[in-house]
Amino acid sequence: MRDLVPLTGEPLALDLVNTAPATGDLLATPDQLRAWLKLQAGRFTVARELLTVELTAADLAAVRDLREHIAGAVDHARHGTRPPAAALEALNRAQRAAPAVSELAWNGEAVTVTRRRTGPPGARLAAWLAEAAAELLADPAVAKVRRCEAADCVLLFLPAHPRRRWCSTARCGNRVRVARHYQRHKPA
Repeated sequence: MRDLVPLTGEPLALDLVNTAPATGDLLATPDQLRAWLKLQAGRFTVARELLTVELTAADLAAVRDLREHIAGAVDHARHGTRPPAAALEALNRAQRAAPAVSELAWNGEAVTVTRRRTGPPGARLAAWLAEAAAELLADPAVAKVRRCEAADCVLLFLPAHPRRRWCSTARCGNRVRVARHYQRHKPA
């Protein structure tokens, strides 16, 4: 029950990987993908743009495939080992499928630049997600990515504090603390 709402607030690539918790897939339908994009709409522009278009089963399949490649690449990178070549190629291919363009405009006072991607909606989404993964994988902080220490949780997080042990205090931290308390105080 607790995993029905995706965990958000981590780097975008980790938020995507975390849509596959131990209890099932939170991106099983295009509507669930749309709901996840709605949760992410404040973080990247394509999420807001794609809320107005129909996402297809093919778009969902592309995102789920990309998620698997990101998960594999992050798992290797966080342990300091070479990510699978197929994962890196999938991320590169997704980015090439919807090239990024820096569009210039005049806002009445100065020149502004807005980064956009060209191509169909699903390709743009996959490209933005692949770019977010590329940024995480190239960041030395990827070595700090951790897996939640709760026994039944597989979610990843990038701790802001070195003592953080759980994906979320509300999800796993409280359950672990309550279980420890019960073990200490259970009747003999």
